[in-house]
Amino acid sequence: MEYLPAVEVETSHHIDSSVIWLHGLGADGHDFEPIVPELRLPASAGVRFVFPHAPSIPVTINGGMVMPAWYDIIDMTMDRHIDHDQIMKSSVEINKLIQREIERGVKSERIVIAGFSQGGAVAYQVALTYPEPLAGLMALSTYLATSETIKPHQANQSLPIIICHGTHDMVVPEPLGKKAVEAIEYLGYHPEYLTYPIQHSVSAEEIADISDWLIKVLKL
Repeated sequence: MEYLPAVEVETSHHIDSSVIWLHGLGADGHDFEPIVPELRLPASAGVRFVFPHAPSIPVTINGGMVMPAWYDIIDMTMDRHIDHDQIMKSSVEINKLIQREIERGVKSERIVIAGFSQGGAVAYQVALTYPEPLAGLMALSTYLATSETIKPHQANQSLPIIICHGTHDMVVPEPLGKKAVEAIEYLGYHPEYLTYPIQHSVSAEEIADISDWLIKVLKL
């Protein structure tokens, strides 16, 4: 089976949990690699961080320029018209990475799906619909692109979810983050929603909150 290329960082030689973390538009798997040591996870933690590279495709909002992207974005209105088939294709690819982690000895309930911006939209789709229980979903500066079509799987109906957003974000405005919160609450989830006085980025305070959350959901 072919898998998306990815950067992998392991916190110890004994791995019992994984975090599959998707980057944003135009970035690559190296984008969040430097955050791993900043998380300051316990020395005993055995976590494999998997940072996959999105394929390079033409992106309409950037004049058709070819760049790493999980799906094409047709316009930047609040409704975010996107290529639905491409986001579903990307979701399938991430499902394959989850399965690979399971085959490498990590139980599904110890796998976290995370994503920033465009990667977060894919993370929503993947984590909420995965047919086996996962450890959690981490959605950073993102939105629920598949709100009208997503069909959550009962296996993850109690999935721990943390949603983080910058109040000064001009790329993915905070109202989109709040809209995602409302949508998944309507679906029966109980996400933790945190905001920070930042733009489309990740802050030191946010990294500390992410660390606390990972330690909690993975019982590190």
